[in-house]
Order: sequence, then C-alpha cells, then structure tokens
Amino acid sequence: MADAMSTLTPPSAQARTAAAERLAGLATPAGALGRLGELGVWLAAVQGQCPPLVPQNVRAVIFAGDHGVAAHGVSAYPAAVTPAMVRTFAAGRAGVSALAHTHDVHVRVLDIAVDDDLEGIDPDVQRFKIRRSSEPLHLTDALTMAETQAALEAGARIAAEEIAAGAQLLISGDMGIGNTTPATALIAMSLGMPAVEVTGRGTGIDDAAWEHKKDLIQQGLDRVNARADQDGELRPVEILAALGGADLAAAVGFMVAAARAGVPVLLDGVIAVACAVMADRIEPGAAAWFAAGHRSTEPAQSLALDKLGLEPLLDLGMRLGEGSGAVAAVPVVRSAAALLRDVALLSELAI
Repeated sequence: MADAMSTLTPPSAQARTAAAERLAGLATPAGALGRLGELGVWLAAVQGQCPPLVPQNVRAVIFAGDHGVAAHGVSAYPAAVTPAMVRTFAAGRAGVSALAHTHDVHVRVLDIAVDDDLEGIDPDVQRFKIRRSSEPLHLTDALTMAETQAALEAGARIAAEEIAAGAQLLISGDMGIGNTTPATALIAMSLGMPAVEVTGRGTGIDDAAWEHKKDLIQQGLDRVNARADQDGELRPVEILAALGGADLAAAVGFMVAAARAGVPVLLDGVIAVACAVMADRIEPGAAAWFAAGHRSTEPAQSLALDKLGLEPLLDLGMRLGEGSGAVAAVPVVRSAAALLRDVALLSELAI
C-alpha cells in the first residue's frame, strides 16, 4: 500500500466554488455563519455536490494497541487498562459510547496490538490483530517493516468495510496506554522539533514523569535521526515503523484509504492527528479530506494541526481519546450541512 501509485483525487473544486457562492447568497448577513459556513463549503467539496448532504451514516473505528514504551514510566495508568477498556467499548459503556449513542454514530473497536488474548470477546474484534504490543521506541524500532505494512493494509481493509457499510463520514479513535508517546514522537519527527517543545502530559502524569517522557521521546528521535544521517532521508513508512505502533499504522492506512476513496475523515486528538500527518506524508494531499473535530490539551496536536492547515471545530479541554472529541463534533458537522442546504437564498426573499 505504502509504495502504491497514488490514486488520490482532490475534493471537487467545482462543488467548493458553488458552495462558496451559495453561502454568499444565503439570507444571512455576510460572514454571520462563521466557521459553520466554511465547514459547509468543505463538506460540499468532499461530497462533490452543492448543497451538501447532512451526514447521517457516521462510523467510528477505535484502533486499540499497547506500546512497549508504556513499561518505562510514561503513563499515569498501567497497561492492563487497555484490554479492560476494549471490553468496555465492546459493552458500549465507554465515554465515546455514550456520545456515539447520543449522536447516532456507529462505533467499532478492533484489537490491533493489545497485549492480551482478550478471551471470550467477539472474534471480530481481533480479526485484524498484528501482534501483541510494540517494542519500546526509545530503544529499538516499534515494529518491523513487514508488520508496519501489514498494519497499513489492515487499516485499508477496515476503511473499505466501513465505506461498504455506507459511511458518509469516518472517525479514527484510539485506545492504548502510553500511545501519546509514539504519537508525539511521530509529530516531532515530522515537524523537525525536539521533544521538549511538543510533549504533553498524556493521561495526566506528574512533573517527574513528564520530564522522563520527554527524555524517552528524544532518545527515540535521536536514534532515528542517526539512522537518517547514515542512510539518507527515511521514507514515512520507515519512520512509522521506527516510532509508531501497529494500532497507529492501521489508523494511517485507514485514513489513506478513506482519502483515496473520497470519504471524509473527522479527526480526534493527538493520536488521530499524528496518524493524519503520516497519512498525508504517505499520500500527499490526503489532508484535504480531513477536518479537525476538536483541540486536545496535547501541544503536539495543535502544532500538527497547524502543519495540516486545519482548525479544530471544538475546544473543550478534552484529552480522553477514543474518538470522543470527534464524535462530540458530529452535530456541528451536521449543522453546517443543514444550514447550507436549508437556509433561504436572498434571491428568494420577497423584498
């Protein structure tokens, strides 16, 4: 997948122009709809029609996986939380589950690299499992290239299944103790920034753990940069293997496949945005198919959104992950489409 010839088509310029003209002609003061108007224009472009449809079939996939670096003091919670939360998702009792039920969003959880056998759980949850956990990224590559490629291809197959189920808007969620560490490392590597400038507190670690987390991320960056100095510029897939994890790689494949299929993706927090950065590096132009659901408290997420040219729809101080911030933004997306579709035009008024 990563080396395949690009099959990406950009969003429709014609629909974007028509939507912008329609927005300007609505029976509202100029600019009165603010970001909602801009979002409606984006929806028209990615749907290739004006006015846009209100997305009804919204489907979120939670990519679950453990990370070897979690055993080295970067999280406030033990790795045992990951399989426990997968079971909670499957039971429909997690934070994202409550939001999804309220906003009519379909949620699917998949074990990509959970360090547990998850006995007794629905076999479909483990159908795309690549391995148990990843290697600690500050010491060695998180994945082999073969595992990375397998995860990318799994993500593409998952996207194809969701699209076949009628998805009009996709969301990539995450679950994995320690996963803000590889996500931050990927963003830092992509932006060429040191760990000290991008690392957040993840699940709420104290000052000592925060400093330790920065050190481990910088060790990983130094290790990969040394390889680049020796071997030349590394391909995005090589960086993903070195600093990511199978769950993150699957989410990258999911986003690349969605963009290639012309299905928009609503991004969540730092994990999803890190994957979006890598997806756009693997498939330049993919970011045109992405919108940012919310701003998380992680500094790396805001920096990466700036790189992608995306402004988040919500800013609620959330850092739950799971796809929850994106699901919370779904009503905003639907509102934008409805406004552009249903508000009268000035030309229709009897004045």
